[in-house]
Amino acid sequence: MLASASKIRSRILNDAGIKHICDPARIDEAALKAVLKNQTNEVETMAAALANAKADEVSSRYPNAFVIGADQILECEGRWFDKPPDSDAAGAALKALRGRRHRLVSAVSVFRKNECVWRHLETPSLTMRDFSDSFLSRYIENAGPEILESVGGYRLEGTGAQLFTSIEGNYFTILGLPLLALLDFLRKVEVAQE
Repeated sequence: MLASASKIRSRILNDAGIKHICDPARIDEAALKAVLKNQTNEVETMAAALANAKADEVSSRYPNAFVIGADQILECEGRWFDKPPDSDAAGAALKALRGRRHRLVSAVSVFRKNECVWRHLETPSLTMRDFSDSFLSRYIENAGPEILESVGGYRLEGTGAQLFTSIEGNYFTILGLPLLALLDFLRKVEVAQE
């Protein structure tokens, strides 16, 4: 069970041979982020808490299932980025990240019977190249509305790869799911094949 409507997370699991159902958590993520931000300035704590909240909420509806919750927060020089609501916001985010290194703090939790049975955190680092404004305009136009599904306004699995000079970390984690660690856990609980 995947506590998310994320197409990319679902595709990653499908491609890895993990059969699942998507049932997005019914939480007010913005309100929860506001409460958590008053409690912590630690981006890792925030990402883990959001992944836990998503998995826990869905676990209450499917108590016998292993429920996967995931969250990702982009942090650059102390600033946290959310998914852009429109192409103008995506452009502003990409301008703010241009020529800089940022971190994608990616948390995944697995709940069963409203109890966290496993959690993991990975933090890839990415450096964007100092691209021109004209390149940025073309990129936003060609990439389409799918870039609004990414916290940084980019899709590494597509033309977003052209935005970067270096990437350190696991590809699947950058896309939003620390898959290799998750697969290791799922094999141990016999959800994935050995």
